[in-house]
Amino acid sequence: MTDSIEPTDAAAQATTDAKWLARAIELATLNVANAGGPFGAVIVRDGELVAEGQNRVTANLDPTAHAEVTAIRAACQAVGDFSLAGMTLYTSCEPCPLCLAASLWARLDRVVFAADRTDAARGGFDDREFYELFARDRSTWDMAVDSLRPPNAPEPFDAWLEQEARTDY
Repeated sequence: MTDSIEPTDAAAQATTDAKWLARAIELATLNVANAGGPFGAVIVRDGELVAEGQNRVTANLDPTAHAEVTAIRAACQAVGDFSLAGMTLYTSCEPCPLCLAASLWARLDRVVFAADRTDAARGGFDDREFYELFARDRSTWDMAVDSLRPPNAPEPFDAWLEQEARTDY
């Protein structure tokens, strides 16, 4: 990424962004008629489509099957790597914390979204509570998150570090 973009480059980028956001919105709208949620995503590298994803949470009974996550999974399979460095995720709506974390783990260069969390809340998908939850102390959460540290707790990481053939990520 560069700090300065020439006006023509900025205009070209805006045109490219609009094109891919239009596809993400189209996927989201089509998904509603196909038993899925109103979310769609595409992953692009060098102006070329790498993968698409749609929300399949209720259709697949998978709470992690958000459009962004399904697109990330498909893109990783398409390129044969868990790193999507050099790629952009275009999504029909602002990514929730799950999808933001997945985007970070996937090493995406950029995320571009259309609708925002307020639009999602209006549609019954209010994840603002999750954004607020992570800012609070865990002791105030409705779901308990407890730590129990047996003496061998770090053993898997020791084994990992001793494994010369590991794939670092």
